[in-house]
Amino acid sequence: MDNKFVKFVISIIIPFIAGGIGSFFTYKEINSWYQALNKPSFSPPNSIFGPVWTTLYILMGISFFLVWESKAAKYKKTNAYKIYFVQIILNSLWSIIFFGLHNPLLAFVEIIALWISIFFTIRSFYMVNKKAALLLYPYLGWVSFASILNLTIVLINK
Repeated sequence: MDNKFVKFVISIIIPFIAGGIGSFFTYKEINSWYQALNKPSFSPPNSIFGPVWTTLYILMGISFFLVWESKAAKYKKTNAYKIYFVQIILNSLWSIIFFGLHNPLLAFVEIIALWISIFFTIRSFYMVNKKAALLLYPYLGWVSFASILNLTIVLINK
């Protein structure tokens, strides 16, 4: 099997593992705890989240693959990998805190850390492969929206 293909598959699988961990804590709470929360008028229907996250995970995987395959200096790639994996962990952690612990306030603090880590991932990826960095902008945009949604949920459910 081609080494490039294996790297591509691994790159795509990594964000889906993070998503799977998050989904474990999310799925059972969607129609119970989350359903009972007051949500703002701009809250999207639950059916939107799956396709959006699937698309974002694919973009994250392709982005990581482009960095992995890059001929950039090893230290730049190593730095980019570290920051990428921090944001992957924070991505899963948000679902654990918000849905698993039922703690929207702590989840809001955590999603700000996630946003910052995505920003630094984009910056570090840009130094390695500009296309890889650009592929992460939709992710940053969605997490920006999710941050506003999370904060609004905190404020209207006091």
